[in-house]
Amino acid sequence: MAIDEIRQVVLAGDEEAAPRLVAAELEAGTDPQRILDEALISAMDEAGARMSSGEMFIPEVLVAADAMKAAMDVLSPHLVGDGGGARATVVMGTVEGDVHDIGKSLVSLMLDGAGYRVIDLGVDVSAAAFVETARENDAQVVGMSSLMVTTMPKMKVVIEALNEAGLSAKPIVGGAPLTQSYADEIGAAGYAPDAGGAVRLVKELV
Repeated sequence: MAIDEIRQVVLAGDEEAAPRLVAAELEAGTDPQRILDEALISAMDEAGARMSSGEMFIPEVLVAADAMKAAMDVLSPHLVGDGGGARATVVMGTVEGDVHDIGKSLVSLMLDGAGYRVIDLGVDVSAAAFVETARENDAQVVGMSSLMVTTMPKMKVVIEALNEAGLSAKPIVGGAPLTQSYADEIGAAGYAPDAGGAVRLVKELV
């Protein structure tokens, strides 16, 4: 099955085959959203799961992400070409005190590919920077990542700052130590356990 073949070459990090197969699948008339969901996002979900279980390591996941990006370069125009622009604006960042980047970067990549305008603030991002960027860009969603238990409370600080500023952007959270119950406790609009789930969450919220 061609969709599964795309999925496999992305997992293998084949930057040449991935865009070629996506182009062929588009030519065959396959729905671009199906290619995104069932091949590309599915592949990165699998990569994340394999990394968690020790079957893949960060360099291999990054290579897979590069293959996905190459495929997205072909797919993206077909996802947003009929909508007159990006679906919504999402501000992304790893919270203050945390310099972990890979999970947040994968989410940013997938959201960009899904047709959203993504402003990635990087790592160690202050609450003030989240608020200022969300206000300046009229963001619909603010996505926060934390890979450390010690920096998780910074997410609540950001959410409170967004509320105090009177912004309507919906705060979503993710990262290895987080749970749905913690997200509920700090007032987040949503929680995603992995990058693919984050994309689906944003779609639900906006």
